[in-house]
Amino acid sequence: MQLPRWWELGDPCAWTGQGRGTRRMSPATTGTFLLTVYSIFSKVHSDRNVYPSAGVLFVHVLEREYFKGEFPPYPKPGEISNDPITFNTNLMGYPDRPGWLRYIQRTPYSDGVLYGSPTAENVGKPTIIEITAYNRRTFETARHNLIINIMSAEDFPLPYQAEFFIKNMNVEEMLASEVLGDFLGAVKNVWQPERLNAINITSALDRGGRVPLPINDLKEGVYVMVGADVPFSSCLREVENPQNQLRCSQEMEPVITCDKKFRTQFYIDWCKISLVDKTKQVSTYQEVIRGEGILPDGGEYKPPSDSLKSRDYYTDFLITLAVPSAVALVLFLILAYIMCCRREGVEKRNMQTPDIQLVHHSAIQKSTKELRDMSKNREIAWPLSTLPVFHPVTGEIIPPLHTDNYDSTNMPLMQTQQNLPHQTQIPQQQTTGDFRLTTFQRFEASIMKLFIRF
Repeated sequence: MQLPRWWELGDPCAWTGQGRGTRRMSPATTGTFLLTVYSIFSKVHSDRNVYPSAGVLFVHVLEREYFKGEFPPYPKPGEISNDPITFNTNLMGYPDRPGWLRYIQRTPYSDGVLYGSPTAENVGKPTIIEITAYNRRTFETARHNLIINIMSAEDFPLPYQAEFFIKNMNVEEMLASEVLGDFLGAVKNVWQPERLNAINITSALDRGGRVPLPINDLKEGVYVMVGADVPFSSCLREVENPQNQLRCSQEMEPVITCDKKFRTQFYIDWCKISLVDKTKQVSTYQEVIRGEGILPDGGEYKPPSDSLKSRDYYTDFLITLAVPSAVALVLFLILAYIMCCRREGVEKRNMQTPDIQLVHHSAIQKSTKELRDMSKNREIAWPLSTLPVFHPVTGEIIPPLHTDNYDSTNMPLMQTQQNLPHQTQIPQQQTTGDFRLTTFQRFEASIMKLFIRF
């Protein structure tokens, strides 16, 4: 916390004149100094005490104006300061707030709000909440303590409770005293109780609701629970009618006669209203039957002692590795026997294959090899696949038609019978229809003659 300049000089005296002069302190100056010092330390160490009742809604507003005077430079009376201020709240000695207490602040330029419904377990126990204010412009901080003294309420809890879902409100808007008072007035006009209290307020986001789109001024929605000491009115009971339940299942708005009393300011989703009658609720507590897995009251966990016997895992290791390894070895031997020892062999296959089929197969292999060689080198000799392998009549091997230095650029792609000097002319048969054998038929005849020869 930054103190005034005259506090840094060492005593509450002011310097006079243009330069260094004598120190003097007037009574007015002394009074101002004491008042200022008292106000500073009172703000730093001030605590607030509040006395909410158990089971009744508690709302405490953290006003920014209350903390502005603690951040330097200290504003003068009437001066407007609009620094962004945020708050952090936690239970003293703990990182978070109690489970029943919530906190909300929309922007650094709006007030923060602490709200919730105190529980009966905390009655008589002071709950100290640490409130730390952060000035986002100067990065100064100020801390206050809020002491919540929870008191026991009469007729707690109220026997009849109703929870409404208001669609056109956010939680900070509903926590305003004027708005909450208007809602309780509307409920009292419909319910007509002798005693009516707001029990709790919960944002729809805390119930799994979605953040609304920033269009058409949509709101998050808020759940408001109220309690009364008289049974529910006939208007509130209309929600339980079969017709209205059917309309709610079809996502239609039910027909409620008293809805017009809320419609002027509050849009209530009557399908989400909850009516709870505490007088008819049966206790669901079941006595715990203690067994082997449940410790008795006051029991403690006793870890095992350090004097444990060592265990030999060698046998487990062998069983874990030896058995799968043996099974894998047997399967490998069976597969090796099938793949290696049961093969017929290439020689037996060739003996059972006709010679003409072997010749064709060999020719295809040679042609494939030559084509692959040609794709690698375009300047190789004339491919042997274009030459006859043997003489069609004598069966002798025919030498190449051309030498290696023969120019093949002028050779036609397909040679006729007259262009082949070593080819034997087969007499062509003529019939009355002047029919001639084709080249393919002549090739088949040559193959048949070779087959007969062998």
